Amino acid sequence: MERLLVVDGHSAVFAIDELRELHHGPRRHMARLELVRRLRDLGDRSGWKVVVVFDGRRTERNFEGGTEDGILVVYSKGTETADTVVERIAARFAEKGDEVRVASNDRMVLTTALAFGAHGIRIEALEQWMADAQGEWEIG
Repeated sequence: MERLLVVDGHSAVFAIDELRELHHGPRRHMARLELVRRLRDLGDRSGWKVVVVFDGRRTERNFEGGTEDGILVVYSKGTETADTVVERIAARFAEKGDEVRVASNDRMVLTTALAFGAHGIRIEALEQWMADAQGEWEIG
């Protein structure tokens, strides 16, 4: 059984103050990069596999990273939303019997994830989890 954390990327960017400020600055992409860095650290320290999903604009879904990088970054196709991809991933892995957590501030995403057998957490709880993992790393 695997433990999988699926993160609604834009929900996280807009809910975490530092990331939201980066997003509204001249180098918007830095917010995504910083979120991915923090999530990679969380995965490394917690043993959870991490997938972060962002809305994409292309006709095909894009992927970055993978098991070698400690995190999988997914960009939805232009015809689908990141929410749909998050829900699909949660359903697929929860159905297999894996422990799945979905992090989002979108109530519908969390409700749908719960219906598929995943656990939902708000971005504020994810932010605390990332901070706790960082603190354990620095102390340990």
